[in-house]
Formats: sequence, C-alpha cells, structure tokens
Amino acid sequence: MSDWNRQVIEEFRAGGGRVGGPFEGADLLLLTSTGRKTGAPHTTPLGYMADGDRLIVFASNAGLPHDPAWYHNVRADPRVTVEVGTETFEGVALPVAGDERDRLYARQGERVPAYADYQRRTSRVIPVVALHRGHLDGRGAAIGDELVRIHDDLRARLADLRADVDAFYAGPGSDRVPGGVSEGASDLARQLREHCVSVCDVLGEHHDNEEARAFPRLETEFPGLAPVITRLRREHVTVTENRRRLQAVLDDAGSRDPGEVRAELDRITAELDAHFAYEEEQLRTLMNAVGPFWGRAR
Repeated sequence: MSDWNRQVIEEFRAGGGRVGGPFEGADLLLLTSTGRKTGAPHTTPLGYMADGDRLIVFASNAGLPHDPAWYHNVRADPRVTVEVGTETFEGVALPVAGDERDRLYARQGERVPAYADYQRRTSRVIPVVALHRGHLDGRGAAIGDELVRIHDDLRARLADLRADVDAFYAGPGSDRVPGGVSEGASDLARQLREHCVSVCDVLGEHHDNEEARAFPRLETEFPGLAPVITRLRREHVTVTENRRRLQAVLDDAGSRDPGEVRAELDRITAELDAHFAYEEEQLRTLMNAVGPFWGRAR
C-alpha cells in the first residue's frame, strides 16, 4: 500500500468517513478485497455513487491504460468488505456491463467531471462495479459452477435432440408422402417425442427450482440484483412458451416441413443459450461466493 493510500485510509477511519484534501466533500468508501496473488486483504479508497440498494464504484485508475489491482482482485474473488461513513458491511462486488454500465458511468461523469476525463484519457472501457450488501457463506461451495454444469448438460441434451431430428428426417420417413410418413418411421417418431419431453421436463424442473428457491433468496440477500432477476423471470416466461412450441412441433414432426422444424429448433436453442449465457455472466461469481445457502440448483 502506498503511503498516500495509507494516509487517506487512516484519515477516513479516524474521521468517520470524512477526509480532507482532494477528497474533501467527495463520496468516498474503502473497499477491502482479497489479493488474487497474495491472498492478503487489500484496502483501497474509491469514489462511489449510490444506486438504489447498490453502491457503484469505477475502476478508472485515473485514466491509466490498465485496470487497477483491486478490480483484478474482485474478478478473482468477489467477496469484499466495504466501509462507507461509519458503516462497515460484507458484500459482493459484481461488474456491470452493456447499456447499464454506460448509463452509470455517464451519470458519474456528470456528477464528477473528472471521471468523464478519465475515460477520455484511455482506450480501455473503464469497468463499473456494483457493490451488493449480503450475507456470505465462507464455505465456498461452487454453486455458480454447478449452475454452469446444469446449463452445459441442457446444451448437450438439445444438441442430441437436434441430431435426433436429423436422423428422423434422414431415416425411413424420408420417403414419406404428404400428410404422413412410412410405417418404418413410427419408432423414430416415438423416440423423438420421448426425447423432446425428457429435455423439456429437465429444463422446466431447473427453472421451477430457480423460481421457487434461488431467485427469492437472492432477492432477499441482494436487493440490488432486482433488475437481473426481473429479466431472468421474463425470459423464463419465453422459455416456457418455447418448450410448449417445441413439444407441439416434434409431436407432429412427420407432417411438417423438415427445414421449418430444424429452423424452429435452432431458434429455440439459440434463445435458450443466450438466456444461459446472461444468467452465468450475472450470477456465477455471486453464487460461488455466497456458498450453499439454498442447496443444489437442481
């Protein structure tokens, strides 16, 4: 720690969150992360902005071309301790991306013009990080990694289903006449329907458990995640509609155009993969950090 940082930290703690000099009157907090190389606690004074239940900090590094050490630390381990005013709390530091990141950074640049200048000085997109208050479980069960494994299993099941569709249309039913298929295709059609039902059931069970157990607990422990949970719930509605659509299409695959069936399955698979990717991006590190407070995700 530099002597300058140490002086700011000591003054902050002695003054109940108030400091003088260049930080006088500024919104300032102390963020303690775990060094990704040393494993030791690392405390950094940071400017912040309140956003509902979250505190937002910015990895500006005064416009230098590289991200600051604390940002690398929280990417490796998002569990942090935050001191703001006279309050100290444990929580999780999660990067904010996309339009939300741009909105928050622009807002901070209007509040504190130096931040707008920092972004002009560097070609990197300065990361924005949300600090969520929450109760952490130090046991470190990799629930987020389990979520990814569940998603990967579902991705594999959908790929197998796609292969079954190709096999169905390349099999005995390839000589089908309008309105039906040859008798030799009946077993393949039955297997295809059963496979579809199995995939849809596993997907439905996974999402039902998230809705009933995971999401309510996350909303309680981390209110700042509300926008993420709201989007995931909205996407779950679409996934349910797609499940029903997929079952209807494959229940009558023999009388449908093969190209249309393949295109519909590919569309549904792409939308589902985008949903999985967003959930993993937003929740994986958080779920790994908080530990097994709701049990297995499925």
